[in-house]
Order: sequence, then structure tokens, then C-alpha cells
Amino acid sequence: MIAGGVILFHAAALWALQSGLLRKAAEVVVPVELLAQIIEPPRPAPPPPPPPPPPPAPPRKEVVKPPPRPQAVRETRPTPPPPNAPTGVVEPPPPAPPAPEAPPAPPAPPAPPPAPPAAPAQKELTGAQAQWVVKPPLVFPAMSKRLGESGTVVLRIIFDSDGNAKRATVVTSSGYERLDAAGREAALRSRIAINLPPGTPRSPEYAYTAPLAFVLN
Repeated sequence: MIAGGVILFHAAALWALQSGLLRKAAEVVVPVELLAQIIEPPRPAPPPPPPPPPPPAPPRKEVVKPPPRPQAVRETRPTPPPPNAPTGVVEPPPPAPPAPEAPPAPPAPPAPPPAPPAAPAQKELTGAQAQWVVKPPLVFPAMSKRLGESGTVVLRIIFDSDGNAKRATVVTSSGYERLDAAGREAALRSRIAINLPPGTPRSPEYAYTAPLAFVLN
């Protein structure tokens, strides 16, 4: 049976070869094999693309201040020249000549020597520095004699540099106006000699205080 089957199979194959069935089978089988070789297994999916970079920040807008409002400018019109004024372009005056150079300042004069100390305007005299040349001629008022008035008046007598009396004022009153007036009149008729140490600067005036006594006998 096996041998018969093999012989039968070979016989069918020869018949099919002769009838063209084998060609058809090859045409059917070959494309399937070729397709099986060409088609490749699916490849793995590519990795996802990286995320796009963030968009750049928009540029900062600068605050632009609005331009200042135009202000009205008062137009100044030139004053028209008087009717009799000459017309035309006025030539500028010629430039002034340069001023001559100032001569150098003269050297400062040397400082004057210090002045000697000024003498006092009025110097007080003591009893030893004033000596009577003409004593005050006392005249007792007649009314004071009848009324019995007496007393001592102290006077401040001002003398010039020669010792002559110039004026007198009452320092201490005698108590009677008539005696004080008589003492002032007598002092103005007096004179003294001024005795000062050598080298003492002279003064234009000297003051001397003197008591004048009006005493009844």
C-alpha cells in the first residue's frame, strides 16, 4: 500500500506538471514567500520629540511721556522806525583802541614810626605839683558880712599849660550861694606854677582842687 501510494503520488505529480498545475501552484506560492521576506517586523516607535522651548518674554515697553503741550508764544514785532529816521544798514562803530597798560604801582611807603603816647587831655595835680604864684584874691561879699555868713567852698580849678586859670566849678558848697560865687570869681584870677618830674609829657590842661575859706574876724 505504501509503495502503491508513492507511485500514485509521483504519477499525479507528473500529470500536474504536464497540465500546468505545478506552474500555477508555484505562481501562487512564490509571491507569498517573497512577501514574507520583504515584509519586516514593525520597528519600535521613535521617542517623542523634546518639548519646544518656552517662547521668549515680550520686550518691556518703555513708558513714553507725552510731549509737553505747546504754549502760546507772544510774537514781538519790531517797533517801526520813526518817519524821519534814515533807512539802510547801520554800520557798527569801529572797535575802541586797546587801553594802555597801567604802569606798575609804586612801592608802598615804609610805615611811619609809632607816634609817642598822647598826653592826657587833662591831668590832675597834687598839692606838691601846684604852687601858687597868684593866690585867689578873696573878696568877702558885703551882704554876707552883714548877715554873718561864713564857710569854706571847695573848687576844682582848670589851668592851662602856663598855669593860668580858665574855669572853676564847685565841688563842695559853703552853704551860701554868694560865697560860692565869690570863690569862683577869685579862682579865675589866680595862677599857679606847675612842678612835674623831668620827661613828663605836657598836657594842655591841668586840674587842681583847692579849698577857699570865707571866715569873719
